[in-house]
Amino acid sequence: MRTRLVEVDDATALMNILNPEVVETSVSFDLVPKSLDEQREWILAHQATHLCLVALNTDDDLGELGARGERIHGFASFSPFRERPAYATTVENSVYVHRAARGQGVGELLLNDLIVAAKGSGFHSLIARIVGENSSSIRLHEKCGFTLVGTEIEVGRKHGRWLDVVEYQYVMPDQPR
Repeated sequence: MRTRLVEVDDATALMNILNPEVVETSVSFDLVPKSLDEQREWILAHQATHLCLVALNTDDDLGELGARGERIHGFASFSPFRERPAYATTVENSVYVHRAARGQGVGELLLNDLIVAAKGSGFHSLIARIVGENSSSIRLHEKCGFTLVGTEIEVGRKHGRWLDVVEYQYVMPDQPR
């Protein structure tokens, strides 16, 4: 398994990984599934400074078919943390793994490679905002070196329930503070 930068032709695969989470779970705070055009626009926005990686494996039939016929098992991205210029060296990360590929190290591969990419892009800090009931994502972020920095109580509402968000942070260890 390896990662690579996302391509526009991966849009259907990413949409098919994300949309079930949007509709059926609280792990995404999106309320409406993405259309193919919206997913393509999202990819184009993540091909410059705030990138997206996909995890793929050509040795199995799990995941979704992406560009070049590769099987995409998941994706991870970083996005601007806040708009004000002083936050420019901090990004927020997201990780989504295809349901059939969970428990196989896909999330860890994606998140570790995303940390390397963030450091290479000059970012100093990564923030993960995770719905409090998503114990798998919490464990993943802790395993990859993120530290719990706070809990936001009942800041989201989905499927008729109030949702807490836990905030985890990773600070690049060898960059000046």
